[in-house]
Amino acid sequence: MTTAPAPERQYSSGLLPDPTPRPRTYTVISVDDHVVEPPWMFEGRLPAKLAADAPQIVELDNGAQVWELSGERYPIMAMLAVAGRAKNEWTRGATRYDEMRPGCYQAADRVRDMDLDGVYASLNFPSTIGSFAGTGFLRRAAYPELGHALVRAWNDWYFDEWRGSFPGRFIGSGLTWLGDPLLAAAEVRRNAARGFTALSFPENPADVGLPPLASGHWDPVFEACQETETVIALHVGSSQWFAAHPTSPFQAECVLFPVAAARAAVEWVWSGVPIRFPQLQISLAEGGIGWVPMVMERMGYVLEHSGAAQGEWQWSEHPRDVLRRSFNFCALEFSAQAESWRSIGIDRVMVETDYPHADSSWPDTQELIGKAVAGFSAADVRRVTWENASRLYRHPVPAELQLPVADAAQPARA
Repeated sequence: MTTAPAPERQYSSGLLPDPTPRPRTYTVISVDDHVVEPPWMFEGRLPAKLAADAPQIVELDNGAQVWELSGERYPIMAMLAVAGRAKNEWTRGATRYDEMRPGCYQAADRVRDMDLDGVYASLNFPSTIGSFAGTGFLRRAAYPELGHALVRAWNDWYFDEWRGSFPGRFIGSGLTWLGDPLLAAAEVRRNAARGFTALSFPENPADVGLPPLASGHWDPVFEACQETETVIALHVGSSQWFAAHPTSPFQAECVLFPVAAARAAVEWVWSGVPIRFPQLQISLAEGGIGWVPMVMERMGYVLEHSGAAQGEWQWSEHPRDVLRRSFNFCALEFSAQAESWRSIGIDRVMVETDYPHADSSWPDTQELIGKAVAGFSAADVRRVTWENASRLYRHPVPAELQLPVADAAQPARA
């Protein structure tokens, strides 16, 4: 095993008291939340010949718990599990499971926390050992067979223990093996057959040393997604850590999250993938929406000016129209951006809570949504808070849980 300095430990003063259940005014589907993979995730989920190589949780001398895989250790940052902790503990120091709110890694407790927050359903991305889109299994597993098995194990755990234990509360979202496009396509189809409707995929595979989007290498995956109506979900930071200079402070990196989303959207459009696969739907998680009108305007201007003679854009459909047709966006912070979502198209905007990460709105999502949709029509409120996500991810909300927005001025339901 490679010897590395022990990560700085973030000690906890204990979890804060449970918040009171928030009044429910809006039906909510969150399209960006996370699981912190539990220590038992891989137990019994790998072929017997690979079981000894499964990732394990190791406790260090300073009390931190880390994942160990193929001789390397990877800490779990406290800021990945901030729900229920004081803000001065939201750091990149290493933490441990008994200092996390159980909803970070246990399905029953997560559903309880969703109920406290007034969230009906949630799409969850990975957080730790596999990274946001499975790139961790690709670069950390000692050999491809193990990495492939770990991806399948993650998906099986999510299906059996997380989504399967609470039908309706979690959107089926999986990973795929990035080491082989044919195996990757097969995993998309395997997941789709059992109800998964989303695939977490790297924003740009070229950033992690894989063939670029436009190369044709990933076409089997895109074909499988289009065929099965699986949404490609791109989470900021899933292939590259944002846009700040290495000397910039961490807060600067966080401010630049939307820049990463803008970069991903432009690169996907210019790759031609959404044109060659016109039924494909792409969702951008944790990237906000304020940048979208700027990018749309810039797309048109560049074609007429600095890019006029370059010839890179070879299709009859305008890139602005491709963005409107194939991309979906999410945010909570769009109260001052009415023109943004109107230019995007209200049918393309959804909400997120980012539980349990440091950008999370939990447990005040209902209140923040109320501020964000001030001035929206009742129909637009329904679209943004749940209908768009329900349609995109084919995830119905029971009629009895669809709160009438017209009642928002009345006392909210407890």
